[in-house]
Amino acid sequence: MDATAVVLTGPRALGLQEVGLTDPTETDIVVAIDHSGISTGTEKLFWTGNMPPFPGFSFPLIPGYEAAGEVVEAGSDTTFKPGDRVFVPGANCYGEVRGLFGGASNMLVSDAARVVRIDRDLKAEGALLALAATARHAMAGLNKSVPDLIVGHGVLGRLLARLTIAAGAPAPTVWEIDEARQGGAQGYEVIHPDSDTRRDYRSIYDASGKADLIASLIMRIQKGGEIVLAGFYDQISFPFPPAFMKEARLRIAAEWDRDDLIATRALIDSGALSLDGLITHTAKATDCADAYQTAFEDPACLKMILDWSATA
Repeated sequence: MDATAVVLTGPRALGLQEVGLTDPTETDIVVAIDHSGISTGTEKLFWTGNMPPFPGFSFPLIPGYEAAGEVVEAGSDTTFKPGDRVFVPGANCYGEVRGLFGGASNMLVSDAARVVRIDRDLKAEGALLALAATARHAMAGLNKSVPDLIVGHGVLGRLLARLTIAAGAPAPTVWEIDEARQGGAQGYEVIHPDSDTRRDYRSIYDASGKADLIASLIMRIQKGGEIVLAGFYDQISFPFPPAFMKEARLRIAAEWDRDDLIATRALIDSGALSLDGLITHTAKATDCADAYQTAFEDPACLKMILDWSATA
C-alpha cells in the first residue's frame, strides 16, 4: 500500500510525498486519516531546526501525533472493525522514512493497542484528543495539584483551565501577553501578567514553552510552591537563590499514556470537557507548506488542522 504524507526533509523544507506503507499484521489496523493537527511544540522544533538531538531523530521524517480517521482494515487479533472512528497518536509504518511522529498522512498502519475509538460526531476535533490527554496527564494522579495559575492561553492552556474547572477546583488565573489570544475564556479570567500582583501561587503550570519565563515564575509562587513545565523545552536555567528561598519545586509533565486517552475521551463523551473553539484554522493537506508556516508564525492561529479529504 501507498500513502500521501507530509515529509519534512530538513528545517523549513516540507511537502506532500507518496510513501510506501509496511504490510499490516494481525494485530494492526489500517486507518484512512481525514484530519490531523499540527503541534506548535515538538513539530515547530522540527520545522525550525531547533529540536534537541534524541534517539531516532533524523530527516526525512513524517511529523504529527494528532490524527483522526476511519478504520478501513482490521487484523483478526484486534477488537476493531472497518468503519470505526478512531484517534491515532501517530505511526511508524513508512519504511525508510521515519515516523516522528507519523500521523500527518492520509493512510497509516498502526498497532491496534495504540489506537482509541472516538465518537463519530468528533470530526476535526477528534485530532485534539492528544492535547487534551496531555493536559490531563499533567494534572491527574497522586501528589499532583491542579493549577491556580496557567501561563499561556493557547490550546494547551485552555484545556488545562477547562479541566481544572471540570475537576471542581477553583477557576485558575491565566496569563497571556498576546491580545489576539486573550479572548475565549470559559469560566476563568485571562489577564496580562503585568497586571497581576500575586506572589503566592501554589501551583503554576507553564503552557507557553518559554524557558526564559521560569525565573520570573519562581518569584510568583508561595514558599514550597510548584512550577509544572507542561511545554517542551530545549534547555532551562534559573538563578538558584530565589528558588532556594522559596523552596521551589519543579515538575516536568511528559506526554500522555493510554489511561489518559481513555479518561479524556470519557470526559469529552460525558460533556464535562468541551473541545469547542480550539480549532481556529483548517487547511487542505495539499497546502501543507503554508499551513505549517501559519501554525508556527501567526499568533491568531491556536490550532491548525490539515484536511486530508482531497488526497483520498
